[in-house]
Amino acid sequence: MPSELNGIVVVDKPDGLSSARVVSRIKALFGARKTGHTGTLDPFATGVLVCCLNRATRLSRFFLKGDKTYEAVLRLGIQTDTQDPTGAVVAEQPVEGITDTTITRIAGRFIGEIAQVPPVYSALKHEGTPLYKLARRGEAIEKPARMVRIDRLDILEVNLPEVRFRVSCSSGTYIRTLCADMGDALGCGGHLKRLRRTVSCGFSIEDALNPEALAALKDRGMLEKAVIGMNDALPFIPAVVADDGLAGKVANGMKLSKEDFPSSPARSREGFFKIVDRSGRLIAVLGDSGYPDSYNYCCVFAA
Repeated sequence: MPSELNGIVVVDKPDGLSSARVVSRIKALFGARKTGHTGTLDPFATGVLVCCLNRATRLSRFFLKGDKTYEAVLRLGIQTDTQDPTGAVVAEQPVEGITDTTITRIAGRFIGEIAQVPPVYSALKHEGTPLYKLARRGEAIEKPARMVRIDRLDILEVNLPEVRFRVSCSSGTYIRTLCADMGDALGCGGHLKRLRRTVSCGFSIEDALNPEALAALKDRGMLEKAVIGMNDALPFIPAVVADDGLAGKVANGMKLSKEDFPSSPARSREGFFKIVDRSGRLIAVLGDSGYPDSYNYCCVFAA
C-alpha cells in the first residue's frame, strides 16, 4: 500500500457509533495523518458517511452542501423530545383511522421548498454553545425556521403505526423534524424511528463499505482499493487538463487569468473548476475571484 493515501472512502456507518467514532476508526485503519467527514449521521442512524483522507480533507468544503437521500421509518402516535428514538416520550395519541391515501396526500405537502424549524436537540449553536447541550440543561432554544428543499418523498410501506419512506433533499434538512411535522399534520404526532442514508454528495450505499469490510481489505493488503482518488471524488466539478506551462504556474502559486486558458472553463453550480495534469491527477481547484479576468485558488495539490 502506498505510504500515504489521499482520497475519499465511502463508509457504511453502523448503528450505535457516532460519526466522529467512525472517522477515528478509519484514521487508525488507514494510518492517516488527517481524516474528516462531509456530513454527520446521528449514532442511531446508518448508511453513507463520506470520509476524507489526508490531503483530501481540504476537499470537504465541496461536499458540505451536497444533496442527500434517506430511507426512514416514521413512528406515528408517539412524540419524543428529540424527535427521534433516543428521546423521552412526551405525548401519545391513537393512529386508528389514518389511511394510506391520507398519509400519501399529507406527504405531498412537504415536497418543494419548505420552512423547517431546526430541532432544539441539534448541533446548531446559540452564542457558541450547541443547542443539544442547552436543551439537556433545560434551556431549550428554538432557532428561526429556515428554508430547505425536498425533491422527492415516496411512501414505500404503511404498516401502522409505522410508515417507511424515501426522501431526497437538500443539505441541512432534518429528517427527524420532517417526521415530527408529518405526524403533526396527520393529527397524531410522530417521531423518526429509523434512518439510513443511501446517497450523499453523489456517493451511494452501493459504493460504501462497512468498517469490518475495510478491515478485511487491509488484512489482504488491498486497502487502497477502497479509496476514491481526489479527482474522481469531484465528478460534479468540471476539469481542465493542464499543459506543462499551466501546471508549472499552478505549482508555483502564480496568479491565473483568462489568458491562461484557451476558452473560458466550465464551472460547477457553485462556480468551481478543477485543474488536472495529463495523468488525471488533481493539482488544483479554482473559483471566480470576483474580478472578470482572474481566478482564485481554493486548493492546490501540485507540490
